[in-house]
Amino acid sequence: MTALKITRLDNTSSDFDTQLSSLLAWDESDDLEVHQRVLDIISNVRKNGDKAVLDYSNQFDQTQFKKATDFELSATSLKQAWDSLSAEKAHALQTAANRVRAYAEEQKMQSWQYIEDDGTILGQKITALDKAGLYVPGGKAAYPSSVLMNAIPAKVAGVGELIMVVPTPKGETNQLVLAAAYLAGVDRIFTIGGAQAVAALAYGTKTIPAVDKIVGPGNIYVATAKKLVFGQVGIDMIAGPSEILIICDGKTNPDWIAMDLFSQAEHDENAQAILISDDADYLNQVEQSINKLLPEMERKDIIATSLSSRGAFIQVETLPQAAEVANIIAPEHLELSVEDPETLNQQIRNAGAIFMGRYTAEALGDYCAGPNHVLPTSSTARYSSPLGVYDFQKRSSIINCSESGADTLGKIASVLARGESLTAHARSAEFRIKK
Repeated sequence: MTALKITRLDNTSSDFDTQLSSLLAWDESDDLEVHQRVLDIISNVRKNGDKAVLDYSNQFDQTQFKKATDFELSATSLKQAWDSLSAEKAHALQTAANRVRAYAEEQKMQSWQYIEDDGTILGQKITALDKAGLYVPGGKAAYPSSVLMNAIPAKVAGVGELIMVVPTPKGETNQLVLAAAYLAGVDRIFTIGGAQAVAALAYGTKTIPAVDKIVGPGNIYVATAKKLVFGQVGIDMIAGPSEILIICDGKTNPDWIAMDLFSQAEHDENAQAILISDDADYLNQVEQSINKLLPEMERKDIIATSLSSRGAFIQVETLPQAAEVANIIAPEHLELSVEDPETLNQQIRNAGAIFMGRYTAEALGDYCAGPNHVLPTSSTARYSSPLGVYDFQKRSSIINCSESGADTLGKIASVLARGESLTAHARSAEFRIKK
């Protein structure tokens, strides 16, 4: 293979900000043709329900469904998928599930309240969603980790019913995915996919229940459908290409760092892998490692395209400068491969997940560390967070006024309501004021 050259940036350059903005730019403009096709699919599913879902599934996934009841897999089939796993796969899946569940248990929000001096009670009530929908890619693609990461927090939150949809092109199911669903406690599984599955979850059909929120990854049709049904249902996020940013002090084995960059670049050609270091010679060493290791990678063409088109090496003068650049990038995954990651982490404000120290490969977080791998991309870590139990819980305010509290607050509310010319508001409060 021809030696790969990685884009180099220097944060001391006068035009560094412009260069960085150009590097991070991602064209998320909607494909109008896809948008219209998805709108048509959603409209058809809303109007014709199961028949539309059946027709689309047989057309797009080349399935042989005769009736809508054929969509659903039995609980027995999930148990059989689990039982069919090799001991090695079963152990790995069970261990990952246990770790994800243990982490999720720490995230549960609790109801709370306090009593004011006059007896008025104020608080917050936490309740789980009644129904949640989980989209999982299907066919030859096997993403059991996505099942665990999306389903387990929902179950820990106490979601009443978790509905999973997974396409089965040409009737092909993935046993590892079904086994993960069994372990995670998914309640019902329908073997449908695409925009039609999202529409069915959002609006419901005779066979498929409508849910309150839809989570999980999918292709452009799935992502567009989630955008278009938002408001009817909640959604987790609209994920962009995968990202990794590594800050290294030049003392980690360069082969390790090269492979960490590969781990995200191999997702697709639009994935972004960036390395920041205060050691210029080290950047050269990592580039040498990249060119040494790349030919042996199974997805070398995808990695090469990703690194050459969207990858970069950024040279800084100090690690604190590296942290500031990282805060601007606000990456999905951030590795702090440095001698003292705890100190550097204090300067990090924007990142989906932070991997501390030389031995913490990002790939561990993708599968089995415990924290969720559903993370904000495209710099949205500036204002959003990883998927978690809290995404499946709702908060309700509690207000319970005592007679004395109604008198005190009523006078205040009256003044403010009349200031807004909302007389009925004012009089509603005034009726409860002591005469």
